[in-house]
Amino acid sequence: MSAELEIKLCTKNLNFYYGNFKALENINSEIYKNRITAFIGPSGCGKSTYLRLLNRMNDLIDGTLVEGLVEIDGQNIYDSNIDVSELRRRVGMVFQKPNPFPKSIYENVAYGPRVHGVKNKNELDHIVEESLKRAALWKEVKHKLHTSALDLSGGQQQRLCIARVLAVDSEVLLMDEPCSSLDPSSTMKIEDLMFELKLRYTIVIVTHNMQQAARVSDYTAFFLVEEVDQPARLIEFGPTDEIFTRPRDKRTENYITGRFG
Repeated sequence: MSAELEIKLCTKNLNFYYGNFKALENINSEIYKNRITAFIGPSGCGKSTYLRLLNRMNDLIDGTLVEGLVEIDGQNIYDSNIDVSELRRRVGMVFQKPNPFPKSIYENVAYGPRVHGVKNKNELDHIVEESLKRAALWKEVKHKLHTSALDLSGGQQQRLCIARVLAVDSEVLLMDEPCSSLDPSSTMKIEDLMFELKLRYTIVIVTHNMQQAARVSDYTAFFLVEEVDQPARLIEFGPTDEIFTRPRDKRTENYITGRFG
């Protein structure tokens, strides 16, 4: 690991269960600050499950169990004294399908800051403008902030959802297949946006699109379920160029070259 890399998130000996079913086994990984990390692997190999562990979204599912450590800045996020709403402010999530609230563009972005106690209109105006600028959406919507967010295109809605996360001063952006429902032009805008955002944020993206992983990520983690009803494992993790050109594990090579998956 190069000296300038700082670990933002890590998991140690992580196992995860849905009821009696072990979904993830012995996951050890490091996610570096101000880098983009991609999770790749076949459908059903635990990528999204693992992503949701990083901000405790799986807590919303009954009967789940976490063993091992998940840490942000060295602190275990599953400690009993952790404020989960504060954790989710710090570690925000953008979902596969854009999910703006049925409110105005302005209210979508202002919602989070209001929940966290910001009442001053000038301050809210500033947060909304800055968040939309960071999400590369301001120029397109600044004249219609009080129209419905549902009137925006799919790509614009996804950038609005990114702005909504940025508005609450998140440190980490978790992106679960953020471009899967978008056209190529909107996908390119989201990818360009990721490059800009990693200067300020740590980004983790789940993607089925290996070309996208190769284009945007600095590091790649390859997950695999080798047999039906077996848990998912992290097979290989490393710099993206190495994973795609010089994988150390034959299973990674087979997936990258399209022999399965």
